[in-house]
Amino acid sequence: MVIDIFCADIGAVSRNNFGWFGHLATGQQISGTDMAALSAAVRNSIESKNQVALGFEAPMFAPFRDTPSDLTKKRNGETNPNWIGGPGATVLATALVQVPWILRAIRGSNPWQATMSWSEFKTKGIQLFLWEAFVSGAAKGSSHVDDARIAVSEFQNSLPDPSSHNAISEPSVVSLLGTAMLITGWCNSISTLTEACVVIKA
Repeated sequence: MVIDIFCADIGAVSRNNFGWFGHLATGQQISGTDMAALSAAVRNSIESKNQVALGFEAPMFAPFRDTPSDLTKKRNGETNPNWIGGPGATVLATALVQVPWILRAIRGSNPWQATMSWSEFKTKGIQLFLWEAFVSGAAKGSSHVDDARIAVSEFQNSLPDPSSHNAISEPSVVSLLGTAMLITGWCNSISTLTEACVVIKA
């Protein structure tokens, strides 16, 4: 399957903590530190009739468990950092506003659709596949753009079926990504609010 692959390393723009990288189906590589430029690049890919996989290097869902004492524990598959500890909590809070901003800027008024299901993306010709990137520890690069590049490379390595390389498994979740998809018009099903996306870990 030939697609354009992008990843955004989520972080405060005002502190120069945001970076993105894209590997196009043509082999061209593009990158930057501007959110609007990322959105424009992804929009251009879709307007060129290419399917796009866009990842966010930030926790995209939290576990929703029955026992109160388990609610703030690591997700299954996480070590350190995790979704709620240290930088994980900070980047999750930043993603609450950055991810919807990016998705809104990409879509505009176009009637495009997005999905977190790889099988649906492959079979239904949906324009955008959304996933979570997890780049930490020794896997991290020298910059935020480099972290995004590493995530894109890891996604490429997971093909042809990224879902078989999913690094985090939770049976019940609260989805930040699903919320962002709904409020920006990329989908209209409330089931996305409790849907976990694929997590590709470097």
